Amino acid sequence: MELKTFSNQTIALAGIAQVAVLVQQLATTGTCDQEAMEASIGSVLKIDSDSAVDIYGGLSGLKLGFEQLNGQLTGEKPPNPDQARYAASIVFLEKKLADRKDFLAIIQAGVVKAQAQAEQFGLLHENVLANLGDLYHSTISTLQPRIMVNGEQRFLSSHAIANKIRALLLAGIRSALLWRQCGGSRWKFIFYRRRIQDELQHLIKQI
Repeated sequence: MELKTFSNQTIALAGIAQVAVLVQQLATTGTCDQEAMEASIGSVLKIDSDSAVDIYGGLSGLKLGFEQLNGQLTGEKPPNPDQARYAASIVFLEKKLADRKDFLAIIQAGVVKAQAQAEQFGLLHENVLANLGDLYHSTISTLQPRIMVNGEQRFLSSHAIANKIRALLLAGIRSALLWRQCGGSRWKFIFYRRRIQDELQHLIKQI
């Protein structure tokens, strides 16, 4: 199956956008879209998948990301500076992570552990989220520049919410990896913006 398609690139971009929204929701309200979070966290555990869509458990799992990305591309939603910064930082850090074979090995071993935990306790169990959160904290968060999350201190200081945010940022890195594997790049996003927007409309109609 051809990996480097506009469809797959658009799916990966929606994955990044979705994580940015979920992180902001958690940081500012303490809660987030559970269905979207399940799809995003689930993508981290999909090491081997037959397609980009399968990584997120189907197109419906990216509904929030598609809507957010569509709003940004059409101008219907005013750009949110925090979400834009999270998304840009995720893409940048994934490139830096690609050069750290030691970190990649740690993350791979941790994801295998999380897969076993998810089978035993459930995907969004606190043990799974804590494991994924620790993985992000011990590897990616040590790379510069660190992603600084803005929000309400009472939520950011919650250990459970912090684990969810870190686990989601790891999911964002997963989507950024997919974006790069599918041929995505900054120049492609700039020069093929209309093509991506058309593909986005096509994908949304399939949900």
